[in-house]
Amino acid sequence: MSRIGKAEIKLPDKVEVKLENDKIRVKGPLGELQTPIFQGIALKSENGVVKLERSSEEKDTIALHGLTRALLLNCVRGVTQGWEKNLEINGVGYRAQKRGEDLVMNLGFSHEVVYKSPKGIKIDVNEQVKIKIFGIDKQLVGQVAADIRSKKPPEPYKGKGIKYTEEFIKRKAGKTGKK
Repeated sequence: MSRIGKAEIKLPDKVEVKLENDKIRVKGPLGELQTPIFQGIALKSENGVVKLERSSEEKDTIALHGLTRALLLNCVRGVTQGWEKNLEINGVGYRAQKRGEDLVMNLGFSHEVVYKSPKGIKIDVNEQVKIKIFGIDKQLVGQVAADIRSKKPPEPYKGKGIKYTEEFIKRKAGKTGKK
């Protein structure tokens, strides 16, 4: 039995879970999400508790059992609390600002870097160097954060660039020179 898959999911108030064709639809106060339900996995919902059961003991089905539960739990948390990622910009003259729905960054290039925010994602900028990304879809929030970070990843000598707030940049020593 999959340890993750066999655990029940307690639904908070105002959260609905419906099974439609091969998708699980989750509705909550922040919005609506859907996640796939894989073949061999069944959904049972009773009294605000959702449980997933599998039809066989094949290795693939066991793995998909835990995966489906994790994806469903991410959807439930997303429509109730949402997901958030924080980025930090390090470097002299490096900064970010909001222009309408777009994120405009000065990252040491000869031009401004403009990032258009996808639908369902809210981007806030604090103190010109802190970027907060918020949304209900965990995968989309993480992808947007990775896309923004990829515009100027931190370099190992001075740490200049865009990094996750909790990320540690391993530093390298510079050239020592001749003596």
